[in-house]
Amino acid sequence: MKRFLYILFFAAVFTSCSEPEEAVDVQRLNQEFISAWNSKDADKAISLLAEDVQFLQGETHFQGKSEVANRWVKDTYSSISDLKTNVVSSGTDSETAYEAGTFSVDVLPEGPDQLSGIGEGNFILLWKKNKDGEWKLSYAQLEDLPVQAKN
Repeated sequence: MKRFLYILFFAAVFTSCSEPEEAVDVQRLNQEFISAWNSKDADKAISLLAEDVQFLQGETHFQGKSEVANRWVKDTYSSISDLKTNVVSSGTDSETAYEAGTFSVDVLPEGPDQLSGIGEGNFILLWKKNKDGEWKLSYAQLEDLPVQAKN
């Protein structure tokens, strides 16, 4: 019985000494991604993507880092600017974090005789911790309204 009490005592001491895992700052993660996007730093934005990332926008669905990097980030980051988000909901645990809400962007004209536009809609960005302990964007979904001409 004495031996059991020693084991129980040491187990309690060692488990109480371990540091609790610090919660991730999902706002910081999203701001890092948005800052990379707004500064036209595609390489930085792509470095934040998980290997198995998924992107959904309307009927469009891209899967995997290579496809999402090429068909979402590289194909569109230069045509929009001033990405802003308004967070309505967020949550975190030790392995996942998300923010959801509304977004707005300035849509740049495709040619010299075309107008600029404003894009708006809803978003969700879901982050997951990978096996190396790094937080990566795992899922992005945009539901956008038709682009409105900017005066």
